[in-house]
Parts: sequence; C-alpha cells; structure tokens
Amino acid sequence: MPIISSRYWNMVHGQTPDDVRKDEEGMQIMRILGRNMAYFLKCIEAGKKNGVSMPVQEKTNFTNFIK
Repeated sequence: MPIISSRYWNMVHGQTPDDVRKDEEGMQIMRILGRNMAYFLKCIEAGKKNGVSMPVQEKTNFTNFIK
C-alpha cells in the first residue's frame, strides 16, 4: 500500500477556518501533501498509459489460531 508523505504530521491547528489559515507550518504541510498526492496520481496514470498494470490481488486467507 503506497503511503503519501509530507514533511511532518499531516494536520493543521485552529478552532475556526481563520485560525487554521494562520497556522503557516500546517498550511505548508498540507500544500506539500497535496502536491505529493497529485504527483503519485500522475505516476499511476502514466504507468497505465505505458502498459504497467496494477498487481493481481490474491484471495484473502484468514488464519484462526484458536484450534
């Protein structure tokens, strides 16, 4: 499972939308996260256009450890 990263915790702080906009570090982290997500989605699309298929999903095997 791909994990899209940013720079730090993906959150902003504030009690109102105006408070959140004042959290400059949080807003920067969200911008970076958004750009990284967009890049990843573009990579997936480029792969599909060039014949790279998604991995085949296996049937889930459940293990019951209680015998």
